[in-house]
Amino acid sequence: MENPYEQVHQNILSRIINNVERLNESVVTLNQELQHINARNSNLEIMGQMCENYHKSVQFNMSATGHKQSPL
Repeated sequence: MENPYEQVHQNILSRIINNVERLNESVVTLNQELQHINARNSNLEIMGQMCENYHKSVQFNMSATGHKQSPL
């Protein structure tokens, strides 16, 4: 005897499988975008460190030469 709910179960499983496949594609796309964002942020972080080091160097040189003044 055939299970009367077998077709319903197959349809539901098919929908679930399709939804999971679409979700996986979306997650892959999201991961790729996050990698691009992280790469851009890495460049910004390096630039920030360079600016900070430059600022420290200027402050040191100003103090060493006696040209450093207090903020107004």
